[in-house]
Amino acid sequence: MTGNAPTFATLLLRVFVPFALAYFLSYIFRGVNAVIFPYLERDVGISAGDLGLLTSAFFLFFAGCQPILGVMLDRYGPRRVQAVLLAMAAIGSALFGLSLSLGELIVARVLIGLGFAGGLMAAIKAITLWYPPERWGLITGFHMMAGGLGAMAATLPIQWSLSVISWQGLFFWLAGVCLVVSAILFTVVPERGTPPASGTLRDQFRITGIVLTNGFFWRIQPLLTFQQMAFIAAITLWIGPWLRDVGGFASTETRADIQLYTTAVMTAGFALSGVLAGAFRRVGISDFASANFISTLFALVCAWLAFLPWFYPVAAWLLFGFLGAYPIQYMPLLARSFPPQYAGRVSTSCNLVVFTVIFGGQWAIGKVVDLWPRTATGYAPDGYAWSFGLLFILQVAGLLWLLLSRARPLLQERPPAG
Repeated sequence: MTGNAPTFATLLLRVFVPFALAYFLSYIFRGVNAVIFPYLERDVGISAGDLGLLTSAFFLFFAGCQPILGVMLDRYGPRRVQAVLLAMAAIGSALFGLSLSLGELIVARVLIGLGFAGGLMAAIKAITLWYPPERWGLITGFHMMAGGLGAMAATLPIQWSLSVISWQGLFFWLAGVCLVVSAILFTVVPERGTPPASGTLRDQFRITGIVLTNGFFWRIQPLLTFQQMAFIAAITLWIGPWLRDVGGFASTETRADIQLYTTAVMTAGFALSGVLAGAFRRVGISDFASANFISTLFALVCAWLAFLPWFYPVAAWLLFGFLGAYPIQYMPLLARSFPPQYAGRVSTSCNLVVFTVIFGGQWAIGKVVDLWPRTATGYAPDGYAWSFGLLFILQVAGLLWLLLSRARPLLQERPPAG
């Protein structure tokens, strides 16, 4: 593929689909613990705090390697970087299936997190290489839809698979799929005929420092981080225990159904986020303002789950899934605020902050839940009320900071009024 204007079909099959497959797998691994947690409680004897630590371990190296990942993406391209990382995820998945203790499970999950550290960022880099800037938000939304489909696969299909194979066998199968997708990425995705990143590695890391000290970056980052912490921590783990302990859904099949519906509307939210952003723009509402508005609604749903859990809980979770998908539109907004050659480091710097907080936040939720004595069926509802209430308060603080700040983008574009 050497032309300057590749066809839609070429971009779809050779660029979009391979990275979407990797992101699909990433969300399966993120969300699988929300289904298999009863088996881990039974076979390994873990507590709520242990469960939070184990699930958040996915984000430990995921977050820590982001600065290096940004440099590698800008210097070597998303194809090679993502293919190598997926092979690492395969190793971690196989080790998870072989693990017999909490410590072994954590090590394996850390390796899985490292393997999927570029799931979104490599795709965003590829999108900025192959698509025009006005399409970045739309294509990013469609890519996130692939993650939503993975989250759907991590609910009822995973629950069904556990009736056929053990949870250990499931992870061996997932390891094989990771290797297949890694091979597809390496052999199918073309290289973009653009000059490699210039300068020494030290110069490349200096650009990461520029991003991480930029005022507009930090204007958006707190709200985005707290919103994503609530969204990902719940979707990838706490929705399952919440439905059992607060919602009163004792049946594993019923919980899996509700999780499937929630991730289905989340997938629709991802797919529609770029479309809705375009619709908002056509009526004079900027990307900045629309993302702020939807983030506010999402925070209110967190308050709903915290303070009114008895009031149509399934409806609350469906809104949680749909609204939580939209603020990903902050990502292309941030990317457009920096020079194009910074794209990899902008997205990975954002991930560094977001997933470091998610690692601590998901673990902290488990610790808060553990503050109350266990009930006959699970964990005390009061622990969830306090956890989701704190998530609501953090989001309100992030929104106030964003609205009060007057920091401008690096490219001196005038930020839309909030």
